[in-house]
Amino acid sequence: MRVVITGAAGFIGSRFTEMLLDNAERLDFDDIVLLDALTYSGRRENMVDVLRDRRVSFVEGSITDRDVTDVVLRDAHAVVHLAAESHVDRSITGAREFYETNVVGTHQLLESARDGGVQRFVHVSTDEVYGSIGDGSWREDHILEPNSPYSSSKAGSDLAALAYHRTYDLPVMVTRCSNNYGPRQFPEKVIPLFVTNLFDGEKVPLYGDGLNVRDWLFVDDHCRGILSVLERGRAGEIYNIGGGTELTNEELTTRLLDLCGYSDSMIEPTTDRLGHDRRYSVDWSKIKDELGYEPLMSFDEGLAFTVKWYHDNEAWWRPLKSRP
Repeated sequence: MRVVITGAAGFIGSRFTEMLLDNAERLDFDDIVLLDALTYSGRRENMVDVLRDRRVSFVEGSITDRDVTDVVLRDAHAVVHLAAESHVDRSITGAREFYETNVVGTHQLLESARDGGVQRFVHVSTDEVYGSIGDGSWREDHILEPNSPYSSSKAGSDLAALAYHRTYDLPVMVTRCSNNYGPRQFPEKVIPLFVTNLFDGEKVPLYGDGLNVRDWLFVDDHCRGILSVLERGRAGEIYNIGGGTELTNEELTTRLLDLCGYSDSMIEPTTDRLGHDRRYSVDWSKIKDELGYEPLMSFDEGLAFTVKWYHDNEAWWRPLKSRP
């Protein structure tokens, strides 16, 4: 059977592909098609190992291009849709490409999936669609209150995916994850940005008062959650995927400074982001109860592993840091 992974050259997509390959025989996937437009954060280097597998092929193309999606999704059994523009700061300064990729691109995939007879469509989204929460944690039935162009574009794509299930009976499942971290994350995101800055002896920019709270999820745990939804999730359902470790940005920064051998003198306070959400927190009891998901990587272990990876793989991130 064929499975199509969009955004497969990115941080999460490339790791999910590796994990899927480890389970491909059990799941009866013998034709694994990777689709990626290779924009700034999608890198061929992330796919080098998986492309050695005879079951894997790569198509360079955009999810907004019907000529591409119709061919790739024709007769596919499953789609795991990870392709997205995802950096909030970029969305604030240039929102159009976020709506084009995340909303228009998702719509095109849904159309091609419907025409191609896709049997399972996992749409990977974010907890940011819920907005900001002061106390407690969001359940999957919480209303969507996105506050940035990025999160609003993802909310739009979620609604489109669920509408295609309700209107056309397309077997769509939506996942919403908390903040991911791990190897191969593009160094615009906070953990790789701060770590690589510190390796160069540069200060780290901490937004506002540093008290914004995020729940942290190691990329392998996220991919295991997606895999469980692909295999056993119920069509038309939403599944939150959480990591179970909530930290303020200041607490996260302190841990990174400690791991890199620096004091808080390396913190450079920075004007807060526009519309900066104060706290994210997902209730992931549904995926735990239905599919048996639980995060396996402790945050301390995962963070140390990630810092070491960037330390040992300067050749991977150095060219990215030198780009304009």
